[in-house]
Amino acid sequence: MERKKVNGTLTAEKFFKSKFGVITAALIATFLWGSAFPAIKLSYTELNIGADDYDKQLLFAGYRFLLAGIMIFLFFTLFKQSLKLRKETLVPLFQLGFVQTFLQYLLFYIGLSYSTGMQGAVIAGTASFFQILFAHFLYADDGLTIRKWMGIALGFGGVLVVNLPKVGGDFQFGIGEVLLLIAMMASAYGNIMARERSGKMDVSYLTAYQMLFGSVGLIIAGGVSAGFVPFDFDWYTTFLLLYLAFLSAAGFVLWNNVMKYNKVGKVSMYLFLVPVFGVILSAMLLDEVMHYTILIGLVLVTVGIIIVNRQKENNKEEKKLQPTG
Repeated sequence: MERKKVNGTLTAEKFFKSKFGVITAALIATFLWGSAFPAIKLSYTELNIGADDYDKQLLFAGYRFLLAGIMIFLFFTLFKQSLKLRKETLVPLFQLGFVQTFLQYLLFYIGLSYSTGMQGAVIAGTASFFQILFAHFLYADDGLTIRKWMGIALGFGGVLVVNLPKVGGDFQFGIGEVLLLIAMMASAYGNIMARERSGKMDVSYLTAYQMLFGSVGLIIAGGVSAGFVPFDFDWYTTFLLLYLAFLSAAGFVLWNNVMKYNKVGKVSMYLFLVPVFGVILSAMLLDEVMHYTILIGLVLVTVGIIIVNRQKENNKEEKKLQPTG
């Protein structure tokens, strides 16, 4: 039994370290995450959740991640893999659940209610830049370079362009955009926390429990005000909720495995696909108009992510900028 477990671990490590494994897992995870923007907006519409209904937004998010955690448990139980909670992992799991599920999605769900699916998708691309910035201060071998600074500048420039007025009017960068940016900071730091903790915990174990712990916080935060069962679900809204739960479970398991077996800078590049998929799917499913500012912003964010993560073709070490302060 132990031999099978070891072999299974070695097989997973070989897959997620391979170029094919990284690309495949990243494509699936980023497509799923990109589809979350229109799915959440559609859920808000169908369940009559308004921009000011913060409690219902958090409760719905809590439902989603509670179901996602349960899905992971059921999946791995079918494969006879034990996910029994261990006492020594409680603190790191609570910490990760607070940052990667509770804090990130508290900010994300409220922020997205004040933003369009396209704007949210483009802003989501900044998670890659925040991840690079955090990695610079946390890992000696993942420092910033002039090239990375240029990519980060382009990316954040793209976010500003997205919020330019479409036809006349003033530049607006409202509460929705601010909350989404902070949510992406939490996402980036949560990814790094997950990478650190995955060295001592199996990724499926880590992902399932951090989602469960984070979801309990979201359900309590929203349910105290809105009540714990305020929604009138039909088959369509039930499907949307189950799909959102599935994309979270599958996306995080895949991405946390990629993060576990690879350097942060090597895999962060693929996060550029999240805004690309998000914008395309929002246009298709929400009938949102793809203004030129959205396209320009998307291109800038995408190019920025590719630049900060581009691998040098030669072996010469780049001149690194030292952190200040």
